[in-house]
Amino acid sequence: MNELTAKLKELLFSIVPIVLLVFILNLIYPDIIGWRGMLRFTIGAVFITIGLTLFLLGIDKAVTPLGSEVGETTVRSNKMWFVILIGLVLGFIIVMAEPGLHIYGIQIDRVTKGDISAIGLVLVVAVGMAVLLAIAFVRTALRIPLHFLLTGLYGIILVVAIFTQPEFLILAFDASGSATGILSLPFILALSIGFSRLSKDGIESEEDSFGTLAMVSTGSVLALLITGLFMRGNDYHSSLEIDISGDTSVFKPFFQVMPQILLQSLIIIVPLIVIFIIFNHFSFKLHRRNIRTYILGFIYTFVGVFLFLTGVNAGFMEVGSALGKGLAALPYKFVPVIVAFILGLVTVLAEPSVYILTHQVEDVTSGSISRKSVLFALGLGVGLAVGISVLKVFIPSLQIWHILLPGYIIAVSLMYFVPKIFVGIAFDSGGVATGPMTTTFILAFTQGAASAIADADLIMDGLGMIALVAMAPMITLQLLGLFFKLKSKKEGVIQDGK
Repeated sequence: MNELTAKLKELLFSIVPIVLLVFILNLIYPDIIGWRGMLRFTIGAVFITIGLTLFLLGIDKAVTPLGSEVGETTVRSNKMWFVILIGLVLGFIIVMAEPGLHIYGIQIDRVTKGDISAIGLVLVVAVGMAVLLAIAFVRTALRIPLHFLLTGLYGIILVVAIFTQPEFLILAFDASGSATGILSLPFILALSIGFSRLSKDGIESEEDSFGTLAMVSTGSVLALLITGLFMRGNDYHSSLEIDISGDTSVFKPFFQVMPQILLQSLIIIVPLIVIFIIFNHFSFKLHRRNIRTYILGFIYTFVGVFLFLTGVNAGFMEVGSALGKGLAALPYKFVPVIVAFILGLVTVLAEPSVYILTHQVEDVTSGSISRKSVLFALGLGVGLAVGISVLKVFIPSLQIWHILLPGYIIAVSLMYFVPKIFVGIAFDSGGVATGPMTTTFILAFTQGAASAIADADLIMDGLGMIALVAMAPMITLQLLGLFFKLKSKKEGVIQDGK
């Protein structure tokens, strides 16, 4: 009960600011959402809060320990082929089970009217990330410097991006951020920690525990960019139907989505249970008491993801789209941009994972970089990213690559100047910043804003927000790392480039 209460408090800090902001906007502009839409939004917020509380408790009790155990078991085998096989299989299964990616796939399916199917997008992303997870494990085993591999991977991405279909450039970077979500992120990090124990040197082990998410994310980008090469010439029809006042019953949408959400929840949880059964039979051989803990964790995870997805699909996304569309239709175009900035700011500052990250940075720098400075850098970066994503809706000439190209050039260049541990932390933090509120409500908000502009394209202009949010911490945290390096050199702390 204490664990449940602690998780609930964490999530209330994440969800309440958005709920309050929507309530205030509904008071100022009552015609946009209306009382029925506001009631649906509130019920959805309750579903999401309870669902995420149970889900995160299940992650702590079952998913994270499972990832750590699997990582250590694989390391003990000392067989490279087994390491690669585990990376491929687990990478595919875990990404296929990520709720954030399913939500993104549903939104793309809805916008393109099925031209780009949700399951097709999820499959492509899962394959790409599985391949890169296996390569990431090999990197750890062979002690290949992270910044060299990331430079090569982003160089390949740049070349492929020149020739791919423009729509897939946006889909690739967006899907990358949504795929490293509330399930895949802790599991992959736990695997990484297990694999980092291959290193005997404490400092190298610490460095190797970061950066796996960064590499895995490039797998998603490359997979979708390559898919776009084979889809050239296709025209994708995009439209978004928004009607939050047409239903006579506020509860009807929740009951309508539950059968589909139940199936999705089973798809998410069953592979995790299968992994546990197989590894427990051949390797773990846990005591009954520990098995019961895992079973309880899987139950929490299943119930939590069911409630979370129900709240998102029936209560959150349509209201977010309606709010974005209503504000973008106002004569004052600065209003949706400012609201977007505030949404990004309060969302990232309230993410529970962000607080874990800030403690991490403070520990690594022995307090030289405070949590407040990290929070300020992240909040400012993500707020600007969300604001710019809405601003480009009103500026047709501003394309996503105009922002991503210089942004990633800066991020990759900084890798050669900052302490190496900051490289992994910064690139991993993109997955932390793109949390459940970003991939649900804020993405729906930007899509709604794009639907209000006659000349805007819902794919080319309405997407790209997740990509920008994922990129922002890569730059801001490396800049903090550079500041730490300069400050430490003055104090004689940094030696031999570490």
